[in-house]
Amino acid sequence: MELRQIKIYRMTHIKNIPHILQHGVTHKDSPNSNDNFVTIGDISLIDTRNTKRVSVDNGDFPNLNAPTIVLGDFIPFYFGVKMPMLYVMQNGGNFVRTATPAEDIVYLACSIYDIVQSNNTIYFTDGHATDNLTTFFDGSKIKDLPSSIDWKAVKAKFWGGQDNLNLKRKKQAEFLVADDISPNYLIGFGCYNETAKQRLIVMGVEEEKIKIIPKAYYH
Repeated sequence: MELRQIKIYRMTHIKNIPHILQHGVTHKDSPNSNDNFVTIGDISLIDTRNTKRVSVDNGDFPNLNAPTIVLGDFIPFYFGVKMPMLYVMQNGGNFVRTATPAEDIVYLACSIYDIVQSNNTIYFTDGHATDNLTTFFDGSKIKDLPSSIDWKAVKAKFWGGQDNLNLKRKKQAEFLVADDISPNYLIGFGCYNETAKQRLIVMGVEEEKIKIIPKAYYH
Protein backbone atom coordinates (compact mmCIF):
# COMPACT_ATOMS: atom_id res chain seq x y z
CA MET A 1 0.00 0.00 0.00
CA GLU A 2 1.32 3.43 -0.94
CA LEU A 3 0.99 6.60 1.11
CA ARG A 4 -1.11 8.26 -1.59
CA GLN A 5 -3.73 5.53 -1.23
CA ILE A 6 -4.21 5.85 2.51
CA LYS A 7 -7.12 7.76 4.02
CA ILE A 8 -7.69 8.70 7.63
CA TYR A 9 -11.02 9.04 9.38
CA ARG A 10 -12.46 11.04 12.23
CA MET A 11 -15.94 10.64 13.69
CA THR A 12 -18.02 13.64 14.69
CA HIS A 13 -21.61 14.58 15.46
CA ILE A 14 -23.56 15.77 12.44
CA LYS A 15 -24.38 19.01 14.31
CA ASN A 16 -20.68 19.92 14.13
CA ILE A 17 -20.62 19.82 10.32
CA PRO A 18 -21.62 23.47 9.62
CA HIS A 19 -18.70 24.71 11.73
CA ILE A 20 -16.36 22.18 10.10
CA LEU A 21 -17.39 23.35 6.63
CA GLN A 22 -16.49 26.90 7.61
CA HIS A 23 -13.37 26.40 9.74
CA GLY A 24 -12.26 22.82 9.08
CA VAL A 25 -11.34 20.28 11.74
CA THR A 26 -10.19 22.51 14.57
CA HIS A 27 -8.04 21.83 17.61
CA LYS A 28 -9.74 22.34 20.98
CA ASP A 29 -7.37 25.25 21.71
CA SER A 30 -7.69 26.86 18.28
CA PRO A 31 -8.96 30.44 17.93
CA ASN A 32 -11.48 28.93 15.50
CA SER A 33 -12.63 26.15 17.83
CA ASN A 34 -16.35 25.41 18.01
CA ASP A 35 -17.90 26.86 21.17
CA ASN A 36 -20.96 24.68 20.56
CA PHE A 37 -19.05 21.48 19.78
CA VAL A 38 -21.14 18.36 20.36
CA THR A 39 -19.02 15.68 22.03
CA ILE A 40 -19.76 12.03 21.30
CA GLY A 41 -16.58 10.46 22.70
CA ASP A 42 -15.54 9.06 26.05
CA ILE A 43 -15.10 12.02 28.42
CA SER A 44 -12.64 10.18 30.68
CA LEU A 45 -10.50 9.16 27.70
CA ILE A 46 -10.47 12.75 26.45
CA ASP A 47 -9.33 13.89 29.91
CA THR A 48 -6.62 11.21 29.95
CA ARG A 49 -5.30 12.31 26.58
CA ASN A 50 -5.13 15.92 27.73
CA THR A 51 -2.47 15.00 30.29
CA LYS A 52 -0.83 11.83 28.96
CA ARG A 53 2.74 12.39 27.81
CA VAL A 54 4.23 9.79 25.47
CA SER A 55 7.68 9.11 24.07
CA VAL A 56 8.21 9.38 20.30
CA ASP A 57 11.02 6.88 19.84
CA ASN A 58 10.38 5.90 16.20
CA GLY A 59 10.62 2.26 17.22
CA ASP A 60 14.00 2.70 18.92
CA PHE A 61 13.01 1.29 22.32
CA PRO A 62 14.14 2.02 24.92
CA ASN A 63 15.40 5.47 24.00
CA LEU A 64 15.49 7.57 27.15
CA ASN A 65 16.38 10.67 25.12
CA ALA A 66 13.42 10.42 22.76
CA PRO A 67 11.25 13.56 22.57
CA THR A 68 7.84 13.50 24.20
CA ILE A 69 4.43 14.89 23.28
CA VAL A 70 1.09 15.28 25.06
CA LEU A 71 -1.71 13.44 23.25
CA GLY A 72 -4.25 16.17 23.93
CA ASP A 73 -2.20 18.63 21.87
CA PHE A 74 -3.17 16.79 18.68
CA ILE A 75 -6.26 15.98 16.61
CA PRO A 76 -6.55 12.16 16.35
CA PHE A 77 -7.66 10.19 13.31
CA TYR A 78 -8.08 6.46 12.71
CA PHE A 79 -6.95 4.46 9.68
CA GLY A 80 -10.27 2.67 9.36
CA VAL A 81 -13.95 2.66 10.26
CA LYS A 82 -16.18 0.77 12.69
CA MET A 83 -13.78 1.17 15.58
CA PRO A 84 -14.40 -0.02 19.17
CA MET A 85 -14.95 3.61 20.19
CA LEU A 86 -17.83 3.84 17.71
CA TYR A 87 -19.55 0.96 19.52
CA VAL A 88 -19.40 2.92 22.77
CA MET A 89 -20.56 6.10 21.01
CA GLN A 90 -23.62 4.32 19.60
CA ASN A 91 -24.49 2.38 22.75
CA GLY A 92 -23.29 4.54 25.62
CA GLY A 93 -21.33 3.16 28.54
CA ASN A 94 -17.89 3.86 29.97
CA PHE A 95 -17.88 7.65 30.26
CA VAL A 96 -19.96 8.37 27.16
CA ARG A 97 -22.76 10.48 28.61
CA THR A 98 -25.40 9.74 25.98
CA ALA A 99 -25.66 7.13 23.25
CA THR A 100 -25.62 8.73 19.79
CA PRO A 101 -27.74 7.29 16.96
CA ALA A 102 -25.75 6.09 13.94
CA GLU A 103 -27.65 8.60 11.82
CA ASP A 104 -26.06 11.44 13.80
CA ILE A 105 -22.46 10.21 13.47
CA VAL A 106 -20.47 11.33 10.42
CA TYR A 107 -17.07 10.15 9.22
CA LEU A 108 -14.68 12.85 8.00
CA ALA A 109 -12.14 11.49 5.51
CA CYS A 110 -8.79 13.04 4.59
CA SER A 111 -5.84 11.96 2.47
CA ILE A 112 -2.69 11.35 4.51
CA TYR A 113 -0.58 12.45 1.56
CA ASP A 114 -2.41 15.79 1.38
CA ILE A 115 -2.02 16.40 5.12
CA VAL A 116 1.70 15.64 4.97
CA GLN A 117 2.13 17.99 2.00
CA SER A 118 0.40 20.75 3.99
CA ASN A 119 3.41 20.84 6.36
CA ASN A 120 1.18 20.28 9.38
CA THR A 121 3.11 18.60 12.21
CA ILE A 122 2.10 14.94 12.36
CA TYR A 123 2.78 11.77 14.31
CA PHE A 124 1.44 8.27 13.87
CA THR A 125 1.18 5.14 16.01
CA ASP A 126 0.98 1.39 15.54
CA GLY A 127 -1.85 1.09 18.07
CA HIS A 128 -4.18 2.89 20.45
CA ALA A 129 -2.36 6.00 21.61
CA THR A 130 -3.02 5.53 25.34
CA ASP A 131 -1.74 1.93 25.39
CA ASN A 132 1.77 1.54 26.80
CA LEU A 133 2.60 -1.12 24.18
CA THR A 134 2.09 1.36 21.36
CA THR A 135 5.00 2.86 19.43
CA PHE A 136 4.99 6.49 18.25
CA PHE A 137 6.61 7.76 15.08
CA ASP A 138 7.24 11.33 13.91
CA GLY A 139 6.97 12.81 10.44
CA SER A 140 10.49 11.76 9.50
CA LYS A 141 9.21 8.17 9.37
CA ILE A 142 6.17 8.90 7.21
CA LYS A 143 7.47 6.69 4.38
CA ASP A 144 7.43 3.77 6.81
CA LEU A 145 3.78 4.31 7.74
CA PRO A 146 2.27 1.80 5.27
CA SER A 147 4.41 -1.00 6.70
CA SER A 148 4.05 0.12 10.34
CA ILE A 149 0.27 -0.27 10.49
CA ASP A 150 -1.30 -3.73 10.88
CA TRP A 151 -3.91 -3.39 8.15
CA LYS A 152 -5.51 -6.75 8.91
CA ALA A 153 -6.11 -5.55 12.45
CA VAL A 154 -7.47 -2.19 11.25
CA LYS A 155 -10.00 -4.01 9.05
CA ALA A 156 -10.81 -6.81 11.52
CA LYS A 157 -14.54 -7.26 12.10
CA PHE A 158 -14.14 -9.05 15.40
CA TRP A 159 -11.98 -7.57 18.14
CA GLY A 160 -13.70 -8.44 21.43
CA GLY A 161 -12.53 -10.75 24.20
CA GLN A 162 -9.33 -11.27 26.16
CA ASP A 163 -7.73 -13.17 23.28
CA ASN A 164 -7.92 -10.14 21.00
CA LEU A 165 -6.54 -7.38 23.21
CA ASN A 166 -3.49 -6.73 21.05
CA LEU A 167 -5.54 -6.91 17.86
CA LYS A 168 -7.91 -4.36 19.39
CA ARG A 169 -4.93 -2.15 20.25
CA LYS A 170 -3.50 -2.34 16.73
CA LYS A 171 -6.92 -1.81 15.14
CA GLN A 172 -7.02 1.61 16.79
CA ALA A 173 -3.71 2.90 15.41
CA GLU A 174 -3.79 6.68 15.12
CA PHE A 175 -2.65 9.56 12.95
CA LEU A 176 -2.13 12.72 15.02
CA VAL A 177 -2.27 16.23 13.58
CA ALA A 178 -1.03 19.29 15.47
CA ASP A 179 -2.91 22.16 13.85
CA ASP A 180 -6.32 22.86 12.34
CA ILE A 181 -7.14 21.11 9.08
CA SER A 182 -8.80 23.49 6.63
CA PRO A 183 -12.06 22.43 4.93
CA ASN A 184 -10.41 21.91 1.54
CA TYR A 185 -8.53 18.90 2.96
CA LEU A 186 -11.80 17.06 3.62
CA ILE A 187 -12.16 14.65 0.71
CA GLY A 188 -15.18 12.73 1.92
CA PHE A 189 -18.07 12.48 4.35
CA GLY A 190 -19.37 9.06 5.36
CA CYS A 191 -22.87 8.69 6.78
CA TYR A 192 -25.33 6.01 7.86
CA ASN A 193 -28.33 6.50 5.58
CA GLU A 194 -30.11 8.67 3.03
CA THR A 195 -31.65 10.84 5.75
CA ALA A 196 -28.21 11.75 7.06
CA LYS A 197 -26.99 12.38 3.51
CA GLN A 198 -29.80 14.83 2.86
CA ARG A 199 -29.04 16.66 6.11
CA LEU A 200 -25.41 16.99 5.01
CA ILE A 201 -26.44 18.35 1.63
CA VAL A 202 -28.69 20.94 3.28
CA MET A 203 -25.74 21.96 5.45
CA GLY A 204 -23.67 22.60 2.34
CA VAL A 205 -21.67 19.40 1.81
CA GLU A 206 -21.12 18.65 -1.88
CA GLU A 207 -23.17 15.58 -2.80
CA GLU A 208 -20.31 13.92 -4.68
CA LYS A 209 -18.27 13.93 -1.45
CA ILE A 210 -20.91 12.03 0.52
CA LYS A 211 -20.93 8.24 0.79
CA ILE A 212 -23.63 6.24 2.53
CA ILE A 213 -21.81 3.42 4.33
CA PRO A 214 -24.13 1.57 6.77
CA LYS A 215 -21.54 -1.23 7.10
CA ALA A 216 -19.26 1.28 8.84
CA TYR A 217 -21.68 1.39 11.78
CA TYR A 218 -22.91 -1.08 14.41
CA HIS A 219 -26.44 -2.43 14.12
